[in-house]
Amino acid sequence: MKRANPLHRSKQRIAPSEAKTAGVLGFAAAVALPVVLWHRALSELVASFQPTPGYFLTGWTPFGLIALGLVLMAPVVYSIGLSSHARAYPRRRNVYAGWGTTLYLLGLALASQVAAIAHSLTPR
Repeated sequence: MKRANPLHRSKQRIAPSEAKTAGVLGFAAAVALPVVLWHRALSELVASFQPTPGYFLTGWTPFGLIALGLVLMAPVVYSIGLSSHARAYPRRRNVYAGWGTTLYLLGLALASQVAAIAHSLTPR
């Protein structure tokens, strides 16, 4: 097993506690962003509830992707500052981060389209 050379500095530029705080704040902002941006579109979707496959597919898919992305990012945020040998450290952390980011961004892009369509359909 290779030992760490005490002369080499860590690549981390901030303390683990500061990294954890920044990660939790970023995660909270990622949770709040869709609600802040599309609260009107969400309320219109809820008000026009129809238990049809088309309603769920076209209206709620973007928000489902956002939620799934956030679920996949939760273990990544939780493991900030942990050693890679820690028991709570996710073994496929980079996969969770990659898929979580991809699904979240895809959901944001689709939600902006749903909001634009919902906005154009509302009477003025």
